[in-house]
Amino acid sequence: MPELRHDPIQKRWVIIATERGRRPSDFVRLEPEQSSGFCPFDEGNEDKTPPEVLALRPENTKPNTPGWAVRVVPNKFPALRIEGELDRAGEGIYDKMNGIGAHEVVIESPQHDLNLGDQPIEHFQKIMQVYQMRLKDLKKDTRFRYILIFKNQGVTAGASLAHPHTQIIATPVTPRTVAMELESARQHYELKERCLFCDILKQELEQGDRIVTQVDGMVAYTPFASRFPFEVFVTPIEHSHDFAELTDKGLLALSRCMKDVLARLKGALNDPPYNFMLHTSPNTKSQARRSTYWTSLPYDFHWHFEIIPRLVRIAGFEWGTGFYINPTPPEEAARYLREVEIT
Repeated sequence: MPELRHDPIQKRWVIIATERGRRPSDFVRLEPEQSSGFCPFDEGNEDKTPPEVLALRPENTKPNTPGWAVRVVPNKFPALRIEGELDRAGEGIYDKMNGIGAHEVVIESPQHDLNLGDQPIEHFQKIMQVYQMRLKDLKKDTRFRYILIFKNQGVTAGASLAHPHTQIIATPVTPRTVAMELESARQHYELKERCLFCDILKQELEQGDRIVTQVDGMVAYTPFASRFPFEVFVTPIEHSHDFAELTDKGLLALSRCMKDVLARLKGALNDPPYNFMLHTSPNTKSQARRSTYWTSLPYDFHWHFEIIPRLVRIAGFEWGTGFYINPTPPEEAARYLREVEIT
C-alpha cells in the first residue's frame, strides 16, 4: 500500500510508492560524459578564471599561480552581481530589487578527475574549511541575507564542467525553501521550547531504521518523508544552528561522515550524479529585517547538508501539486546504504 508521509520541516506531503519499490540496481543508467577538452579550473590555467578571492596555497607562491590546494574564484557568468545597491521598489502589486548578490566557485582540487568523495580525508577537511571561511566573509556584507553552498556533481545534476567544484551564491532575500525551514523551526520552538531538528534526530536515533551512519557526533539518515530515492541528511547530533561556528574537530568529523556517505552512495548506485546543499543560519546582520525575526534562531534552527542522488525525474504531477513520488522507502534506502562495504 502506498503511503502519504508528512514532512514537519517543509510542511509538505510525499508519496512513498511502495508498490513501485525500486532497488539500487534499478536506477543504474549511463551518465552523459562531460567534455574532456580544455578546462579553466585545471592547475596552470589560473589566468583563464577571474582572480581568486581565496586560495589555500604555500606562503611562497603568488596569487593566481599554480601551487594551490583549494581555490575560490568569482563565477565568470554570475547569477547575481556584487556591485551596486538593492534599490527595493514596488511596481503595482509586485515587488522588485536589483539582482545584487555574490556568485563564487570553489575549485576543490588541482586534480581534474578526483571527485570530492574520493579525496583524502585531510583534503576533504580543507574543502569544508574553505566553505566555512567564505560563509563567514560573505556574511560581513549586510546586503546579503542568505548564503547557499551547493554542489552539482555530474551532467544530470547540472554540472557544466567535469572538474570537481562547488558553488556559493549569496542572495539579498531568504530562499523560500530555507524560509519554510526557519518558520517551521521557530513555530516548533515557540510551542514546545525545543528544536524541531533535535526532536527529529532523537526519534531517528532511537528507532534506527533510517540511520545510515554515525561518525564522531555527526549522523547521516534518510528523512521519513524523503522526496527522492536515497536522499540523505547529514547533521551534527548536538544542537548547532550555524555551520560557520563549527570547530576544527567538528569539521573533521563532518568530513569523515560526508565522505562515508558519498562512498556508500557510490557503491550502492554506481557513482550516481548528485546534488548537495548546506542549509545553515541566515545572515542575522543583514539590512531591512524585522527586529524580532530571528530572536530564537540560535535555539530553534539546526544546520544540515542535504544530499540528493539524481535518480528520478520530476514530472507533471510533481510540478502541478508540489507532491513528490518516491519509489524507494527511506527505510529500505538506509538499509541498502548501511550494507555497502566501503574501504
